Amino acid sequence: MQLVIIMTHDDPKYIGDEFVEEDENTQSEKEKELEGLYDLVLPPGVPNKLIMEAVDKFNLEVSTRKCAVKTIEVDTDNLLILRGELDSVNKAHDYIFRKMSEKYNYKRGK
Repeated sequence: MQLVIIMTHDDPKYIGDEFVEEDENTQSEKEKELEGLYDLVLPPGVPNKLIMEAVDKFNLEVSTRKCAVKTIEVDTDNLLILRGELDSVNKAHDYIFRKMSEKYNYKRGK
């Protein structure tokens, strides 16, 4: 049996709903903060020096994000990301790829 509390709105409210509404408002605030920003997920093994160069050169922010990583099994892992405006993120991607290509002779796949 669930206790129903009738509020001033037409919809019935259940005990605990006030927390759900706060979470929804908090989520929308977080979404507003991230609006217009893009993430560049960095694979494990990118040198820290190169990451810091890209952050400084393209005015990006370093953060982490849970991503599925396929090794032997697919596991979720916290990976480093560079976050910023689309143009900056794209330039950072090209910069990191170019620097890694110079060092390790990478070639773009077709």
